[in-house]
Amino acid sequence: MSKSIIHSSKATATCFHCGEACQDEILHFDQKDFCCTGCKLVYEVLNENDLCTYYDIADQPGLTQKTASRKDNRFDYLDDKDVIKKLLDFQNEQESHITFTIPMIHCASCIWLLENLHKLNPGIISGRVDFIKKKVQVKFQQSQISLKEVVLLLSKIGYEPTINLADVEKKKVKVTDKKLIIKLAVAGFCFGNMMLFSLPEYFAEAELLGNGFKKTFNYLNVLLALPVFFYAATDYYRSAWLSIRNKAVNMDVPIAIGIITLFFYSLYDIFFLLNEGYMDTLGGLLFFLLIGKYYQQKTYDTLSFDRDYRSYFPVAVTKLVKDEEEVIPLIKLNVGDIIKVRNEELIPADSILLEGDAYIDYSFVTGEEIPVVKKKGELIYAGGRQKGNALTLAVQKSPSQGYLTDLWNSDSFEKEKTNSLESLATSISGKFTFTVIFIALTAFTFWAYQGQLSLAVLSFTSVLIITCPCALAMSTPFTLGNTLRVFGQGKFYLKNAHVIEKMAQVDTVIFDKTGTLTAPSQAKVTYTGEDLSPESKSIIKALVNQSTHALSNRINAWLDGVKAVVIDEVKEFSGQGLLGIYKNQEVRLGSADFVNSQVLVEREGGNVVFFAVEGVVIGHFFIQSGLRKDIDRVVAEIKMGKGVHFLSGDQDHERANLKRIFGNDVLMNFNQSPSDKLTYIEKLNKRGLTTLMIGDGLNDAGALRASQVGVAITDKITNFSPASDAIMDAEVMTKLPSFLQFAKISRKIIKASFGLSFTYNTVGVFFAVQGLVSPVFCAILMPISSISVVIFTTLTTNYLAYKRGLKAKIW
Repeated sequence: MSKSIIHSSKATATCFHCGEACQDEILHFDQKDFCCTGCKLVYEVLNENDLCTYYDIADQPGLTQKTASRKDNRFDYLDDKDVIKKLLDFQNEQESHITFTIPMIHCASCIWLLENLHKLNPGIISGRVDFIKKKVQVKFQQSQISLKEVVLLLSKIGYEPTINLADVEKKKVKVTDKKLIIKLAVAGFCFGNMMLFSLPEYFAEAELLGNGFKKTFNYLNVLLALPVFFYAATDYYRSAWLSIRNKAVNMDVPIAIGIITLFFYSLYDIFFLLNEGYMDTLGGLLFFLLIGKYYQQKTYDTLSFDRDYRSYFPVAVTKLVKDEEEVIPLIKLNVGDIIKVRNEELIPADSILLEGDAYIDYSFVTGEEIPVVKKKGELIYAGGRQKGNALTLAVQKSPSQGYLTDLWNSDSFEKEKTNSLESLATSISGKFTFTVIFIALTAFTFWAYQGQLSLAVLSFTSVLIITCPCALAMSTPFTLGNTLRVFGQGKFYLKNAHVIEKMAQVDTVIFDKTGTLTAPSQAKVTYTGEDLSPESKSIIKALVNQSTHALSNRINAWLDGVKAVVIDEVKEFSGQGLLGIYKNQEVRLGSADFVNSQVLVEREGGNVVFFAVEGVVIGHFFIQSGLRKDIDRVVAEIKMGKGVHFLSGDQDHERANLKRIFGNDVLMNFNQSPSDKLTYIEKLNKRGLTTLMIGDGLNDAGALRASQVGVAITDKITNFSPASDAIMDAEVMTKLPSFLQFAKISRKIIKASFGLSFTYNTVGVFFAVQGLVSPVFCAILMPISSISVVIFTTLTTNYLAYKRGLKAKIW
């Protein structure tokens, strides 16, 4: 066995496993260089199991193991039987199945290694990777390897799974209905075979087969029509019946009437009139309808639009029992427990700080990513992330009763919105259905009165078949489906097609400020004045450490890495600044009036904060808000046709600057709590306005759900975003006006496709009522009209999207 040799940090090399530069040390092993013992360990594991072909798939495919190699007890909670039971997908006496989310899956080598886990441990049966969703399903024998050992193995090779509270408190995820797929398959199989048996009729060669063969093919069509009529079409019967029972008429009513009429008339035509019937038409009708239905349901399954805090909370916490650490499941955490929270860990419950320097990042909750300092004895709300050394906390509320949970107690989260716009197609279908039935009955009565019963039945059936709203039914899902795809290509992901119809009606847009209008990461702090000595920086650091003001937080972040000195008697004067005593000298940080500055500095686009010692101004900080690029143009375009409101949890120190940029006609509201934002949206809704809310943090969650359309904006769609109707990548924020405009265009395209469909129907009805066309001709015209509507909606949608700068292929 080769021995490893450690070289000094002055040498440079690239790690054979992860590809990182070896900065601190170089480990030579087996004639290869490694940056840490973790990477060397992974290589040893792969080498011992003849899996080094892993490195042939991609150059340096792995990940750094510097942290993964450290021994810890983070996964001790996986020994808890209750947690195991809730995490597993399946378990019997021999094996267990579990699905992990692994964000580190990024290339073919990752897939190869994770699907060869059984070679690393014989207790693992198999691994199967879903690359798109970053998930891997592992099947293992619990008698040979435990769940904890599986997770440790994944962590050791660089693919530590993400396990959170939502995995334990599993919700049922909506997936495409498997029954719909089966029904589509049945309709497609039967339709194809019925078309085959009907080919002689289409080419007028049926007489060559003989009467016996002709009847046989007709009877086979009847047999094939039975599963189509009694199984594939059941959803339409059920929907039509529920609609009628509720004294309403939706689009499925005429579809159900057409299906029933076509089936029974075909039976009459085959068995009594000894003709060929129209069973192949019935199969085609259902096949096309189900394709449209499937297309409508098949949207963005990989994105979660109903996420709450449980999707990002840990499964376990570190509890202190007699000064010893014990990892327990979060669900077993009680009030009064003493817990330890380390660097980068979330505060799991509202707690009192007992020990440690709390430097809490509340971006998870507020969208503001500059950390807040908390003192010993202060309450720290759940959801904050510690930045720095470990904290000791005393739990004040259980995780199910904390600050974050209160955000989900609103009625907005307990029920679906009742203000959804009625589907345009459904609103039209009611009048359409009554009109069709009236025309069909009129034609039947007219010919029956003339003594031509057969022609009466033929006319009645032809009208229902040719007016069967197949094209009408497909125009909506295909248009909205294309729009969904266009939006998705533009990094604007909608929950479903109904959101597009809601967006078309929006007349009021509400923006959250921090994280939405502004990007905290783009905020700029510049200093002007005498050069700040290290001691002066430490004094300023100590002052801003005692404040939660947004401007103090910006300066605090600017002084990152500076150690604060001890200052006596720090006082904060609301809206003015900070005052402290250091070595018997008075130091001030704040506005010009607060520091008694005789020189008024006017700087546009930001805020000025002065630093003074014993009444002498040393210099000033200029803090720019960091507005997103072109956000002023976005707001201006939206204001041209809609009302615009700002909601912010921050203080109003930037009100004047925002009014200068966005104008006086924008309604601005500051110091808004999460409940205030929710109430504000509800008041707008009660005034009859159709609202669209754009936010990013959990403090916007209630407002997002209360609005008709809630859009969560995020810099990375895989990162946290609150429950919403849509998720927008921050980089396409400038296209928001185009998205709103295109939602209206989609409705116009649907109306145009309705007009095209009605044109077909009108022409067909004109001939059908006179008995000049047979149901066969009507049945042929029906799929032709459907296909033409699909082509029209697809081409028109993509072309208009392309012309408006949205990402779309013309075909």
